[in-house]
Amino acid sequence: MRKLLNTIYITREDAYLSLDGENLVCRIENAERLRVPFDNIEAIVCFNYQGCSPALMGKCVQKLVPITFLTPSGRFLAKVSGETRGNVHLRVRQIDLFRERGIALAANTIVAKLANTVAVLKRSKHDMPDLRTDEAIHGAIRTLTSGIESVYAANGYEELLGIEGNCAKAYYSVFCKLLSSQQFSFQYRSKRPPLDPVNAVLSLLYTMYTNEFASALETVGLDSCIGYFHALRSGRCSLACDLVEEARCIVDRFVLSMFNLGMFEKRDFETQPTGAVLLAGDGLKKVISRWQEKKRTDFMHPYLRQKIPWGLLPYVQSNLLAKYVRGEIEEYPCFLNK
Repeated sequence: MRKLLNTIYITREDAYLSLDGENLVCRIENAERLRVPFDNIEAIVCFNYQGCSPALMGKCVQKLVPITFLTPSGRFLAKVSGETRGNVHLRVRQIDLFRERGIALAANTIVAKLANTVAVLKRSKHDMPDLRTDEAIHGAIRTLTSGIESVYAANGYEELLGIEGNCAKAYYSVFCKLLSSQQFSFQYRSKRPPLDPVNAVLSLLYTMYTNEFASALETVGLDSCIGYFHALRSGRCSLACDLVEEARCIVDRFVLSMFNLGMFEKRDFETQPTGAVLLAGDGLKKVISRWQEKKRTDFMHPYLRQKIPWGLLPYVQSNLLAKYVRGEIEEYPCFLNK
């Protein structure tokens, strides 16, 4: 099993990264603020604009340490990673299998996503007694359950997309009720740009988690750009987008917990003239530090039947998918958050 190392997050916009021997060095205003041995780095995520030195990028390519560049608000810009080191026959088999069984894989993914979404609602009902008799919550659960029952009767991708979209609309229509904090509200899911603090945190973590799945897929030799559900698009990691659907529930529960525990203040966010709401410096640091803590905690994987850190979930699911592509297991076991 892959060892869970450290992900370095650069949150200062004026930071610059460089290489000094076998160490990553972060400088702000020409003063050294951080020095980390390269052997202790799993990945680098930059929210800065000054970037990093060519020598550092070359070292990352050599060591297969991906560097992801995001805007300070969390929007994906670019990614630098090393050469793909996987069996070319595995990639050929990936393409052939996805063409042959893509709809079945997509149906399984949607069912897992909807089942995990139902689990989020039921968990919130358990934690918040006022929701136990809320008809809107019960209605959303019925819609999601009905969607699960309809998936395998769908004829093609368009119908699957329709079912998923209808269920997502029902889920986000009651998401505001899962927030116990009166300081922050949520009306609907807004992506580009996020229009409230809750959407700002959701969008950031969805982006970060998708990048983690993309790195995991490259690690096991699969092409993260060739998916079975999301449309192929130049520059998009479609397969990572597919797999992260099963795990969105983890982000949702994490975001709800942070808001409901009162971890945010209004000063952690800033509103742009366009109406976009972005995480400010302290708010961004809160999200990243708590997310890293979450990744270090253990849970019981439903398929492996053993405890692993949450941070290894993308690698475990990617490895299971690779085993399915190679024909070592009969079905790819989607992640179900039980």
